[in-house]
Amino acid sequence: MPANPPAEGLSYKDAGVDIEAGAALVQRISAACKATHRPEMLSSLGGFAAMTEIPPGYRQPVLVSGTDGVGTKLKLAIDYDRHDGVGQDLVAMCANDVLVTGAEPFLFLDYYATGALQVDVAERVVKGIAAGCELAGCSLAGGETAEMPGFYQAGEYDLAGFCVGVVEKEEIIDGSRVSIGDVIIGLPSSGPHSNGYSLIRKVLERLDLQPNPDLLDELLAPTRIYVKSVLAVLRGQTSGSASVSAPISAPICAMVHITGGGFFENIPRVLSNPGHAALIDVDAWRWPEVFAWLQQAGNISQQEMLTTFNCGMGFLLVVPAAAQEHVMQVLSTAGEQPAVIGAIVNADQRAGDGQLLISAG
Repeated sequence: MPANPPAEGLSYKDAGVDIEAGAALVQRISAACKATHRPEMLSSLGGFAAMTEIPPGYRQPVLVSGTDGVGTKLKLAIDYDRHDGVGQDLVAMCANDVLVTGAEPFLFLDYYATGALQVDVAERVVKGIAAGCELAGCSLAGGETAEMPGFYQAGEYDLAGFCVGVVEKEEIIDGSRVSIGDVIIGLPSSGPHSNGYSLIRKVLERLDLQPNPDLLDELLAPTRIYVKSVLAVLRGQTSGSASVSAPISAPICAMVHITGGGFFENIPRVLSNPGHAALIDVDAWRWPEVFAWLQQAGNISQQEMLTTFNCGMGFLLVVPAAAQEHVMQVLSTAGEQPAVIGAIVNADQRAGDGQLLISAG
């Protein structure tokens, strides 16, 4: 027993955890979460666990799961009170990874951890998550809000996301069908997405620069979610469900989400044949101004830029040359601005000026 017990009994709130704030947050975000509901959901927000059926129509459904966070991009969002877009970042980092396998993301959960819950901030974050789920076609099935006094500095929070998708077993995309002559189609990014922010923050620190609103808009632009446009290709139709042309058998051989590690780490993950390489024409697209600024401001080499950032291309599709026109048409109709940025070649081929040769190993 303590020698001098407190005159009044302590409560959880005295320790820094406000259960009433948590309840208020659930009430505020319930409508946004409900807007993401899919018919497979068997439970509602607030239970101990989320229950869902597998979407109908699959003969041999395979569940695909992914998890990720937003990283140190959160530090910029917190420092400059820009909380509304990081929820979409969270969904995108998970859903785009699941999409690479050919799976349809349909379920998402989030984890929000902070020292002391600021309901207004948390509401903005979670509504951003819900908006991201709508873009990805996912149900926001639930999540966890954790208050941990003394673990985080005042005003800080962290996010983690968990996504589940489903794909027909025989339609899994794993890079095994990649062949010499396949073309590589790139889909533009909205900016750095959620990668490389430790380097971005180091550039800002070295310059002792407080970014102006326009630069902040570029640095904190939410990560693009490619689910609906890519699913349109996989299903041989536009996002409006009207067929563009007769579906081509296996139009996508591999997909790459350009995340941490940029081009050099992510492309080899889908090159299963050691004799294959990706020949990327770096001049095939114009780098957005934010990347040009970063490269100049930080005196960063092109190799380092392409190893750290997406440099304007956030998602790649490897398709047979015969399918190129069809795939480009479907993507364009779905609202994308696709660009052919390379091809699959023999690993012993030499790269020319303005080209990168990225091999399997």
